[in-house]
Amino acid sequence: MLAGLQQVTFEFGARLIVADATWHIQPGERIGLIGYNGTGKSTLLKLLVGDYQPTAGSIERSRATSIGYLHQDLLSFNSQDSIVKVALQAFENILKLEQEIELIGKELEQTGDEKLLEAYTDKLHQLETADGYTIHHRTAEVLQGLGFSPTDLERPYQEFSGGWRMRVLLAKMILAKPDLLLLDEPTNHLDLPSIEWLEKYLSHYAGAVVIVSHDKYFLNRMVTKIVELYQEELHFYTGNYDFYQKEKSVRMELQQKAYENQQDYIRQQERLVERFRAKASKAAMAQSLLKKLDKLERVDPAQLVRPNLKINFSVDRTPGKIIATLKNVKKSFGQLEVMQEATAEINRGDKIALIGANGKGKSTLLRILAGTEPIDLGEKTDGHNVVQSFYAQHQLESLTLSHTLLEEMASSGSQLSDLEIRSLLGCFLFSGDDVDKKIKVLSGGEKARVALAKVITSRANFLLLDEPTNHLDLHSCELLIEALQKYEGTLILVSHDRYFISKTANKIWEIEDGILKEFKGGYEEWVSWKERMEKQRNNNTSKAAPILKTNTTTTPPANTSQPISKEKKKEYQKAQKQFQQAEQDLAAATLLQKELEKKLADPRLYSNREDFLKLEIAYQECIQSIKLHTENYEQLFEAIMKLEE
Repeated sequence: MLAGLQQVTFEFGARLIVADATWHIQPGERIGLIGYNGTGKSTLLKLLVGDYQPTAGSIERSRATSIGYLHQDLLSFNSQDSIVKVALQAFENILKLEQEIELIGKELEQTGDEKLLEAYTDKLHQLETADGYTIHHRTAEVLQGLGFSPTDLERPYQEFSGGWRMRVLLAKMILAKPDLLLLDEPTNHLDLPSIEWLEKYLSHYAGAVVIVSHDKYFLNRMVTKIVELYQEELHFYTGNYDFYQKEKSVRMELQQKAYENQQDYIRQQERLVERFRAKASKAAMAQSLLKKLDKLERVDPAQLVRPNLKINFSVDRTPGKIIATLKNVKKSFGQLEVMQEATAEINRGDKIALIGANGKGKSTLLRILAGTEPIDLGEKTDGHNVVQSFYAQHQLESLTLSHTLLEEMASSGSQLSDLEIRSLLGCFLFSGDDVDKKIKVLSGGEKARVALAKVITSRANFLLLDEPTNHLDLHSCELLIEALQKYEGTLILVSHDRYFISKTANKIWEIEDGILKEFKGGYEEWVSWKERMEKQRNNNTSKAAPILKTNTTTTPPANTSQPISKEKKKEYQKAQKQFQQAEQDLAAATLLQKELEKKLADPRLYSNREDFLKLEIAYQECIQSIKLHTENYEQLFEAIMKLEE
């Protein structure tokens, strides 16, 4: 056993966090620690590392066990050193050895003493045994895996924002290779490529890992055991998060049956007591039955006690067909070009996930769409009757810390009465005197709920959401997903939570090397397509582009690595001609769609019912035509791929 709790009870002030809990962490285990916000998951981790002492029971930890603990409080650390030097602090003993070797080497140059030469040789052997010659390479590899570019490595740590600093500290921690890694929301500060890298790294990690996370995909891939903190008790499930959900449902069902059976038994015994109590000869038996009932350990009913946010994004006004348009938009920050002639269109009902590595311009694009970030060149046009609301991470920081919850909500310009604000805050789990709390005393999750409540008061028909699931627990994420699935408006979101994206988005926008690409389909389809393209690239069978809307039109070139046989040559040439024609037809139909949508967006059209109906019919025919052209395009593309095999 590396560490654990032995019959631990812990009280935080008057509040009970956990009672009589026993939990042993074994070498090599992959554990997900879950629970609703505010139940005490982070507190349990602090008990394990010794930051808190239990009220009763004991914390068991081997003296030889090394523990790495990633948590939000680490952001108070600052340094003027480069990030590579900060991460290299993981190898404290090796760095000390390097300094000793350097000093002995300088002295040896001057004296040539044989004893110094022996010491020098011995130190070099120690360095080699400790794999000290590779620490600089390994450190650079881990930092780059977490999203840093080679040019970032020598930049001072203090130049980076909180999220990037947390990555450096995560790199330092995993390089130290402790026996037990405790990770509190590690994916909050990572983009999708970095999360995927971390998953691969941890899958080969030799030590034990305990993860607190709201990312269901991450938990499913990483853990083989779930520990749930629920109603001041620890509950254990041997499996990943999906297994936990199924098993918990089964346990709840069995508990409910046991409760109902026990209630039937109790009622039966009570009837016997009532019957025998009146008879003197049976009075002793009645008393005996009563004593048995008093000693009976009661089974609780299977009622799931959990905080339920009531999230309901309402829409006041229906906008036009086109919500927003970008045309040849360019955006740079100094020498860094984040947007190269981006052209895109957001239509009513679109639910778009904006994907790309950190620093590629996702949040910048959201700010451009929100109108809070100027563009260098190009046009950004808002649609008719569009009311937007922007939820961003910086909004949590921009909440007025001196305000109470009531004052903060009143300052949002919602025109709601105090009673209406109290009712809304109640839906976000702020009740009674909670509304008089200052913003500054709220946790990250509570601040996120306040920011979400402010978004709801806008009754917007276009939502821009930047990392909305950060600071929310798994259950709150599920409730937000349900609300967004029911939302009748349009939205564009940035998130690293793959499960959240898969359940809310019907389109994917990807920013890669300053180019904005659109994929018409959900996240699972996009991942599947990316895997197919990667496989094709690896096999060197094709360099064709997908059916994507980008700034340039691409056609699949012939593969020259494997010559086409004579028998297939005519068939191949015919398929190529058909493919080119299909591409032209699809482009023409798409252009017509845009023209028709511009006409439909004109408010004057709706004054003449006959003209509107004609245009609506033409538009529906155009949509059907695009669907047929797309199917033909895909079939011809697959045919060419087969001919090139």
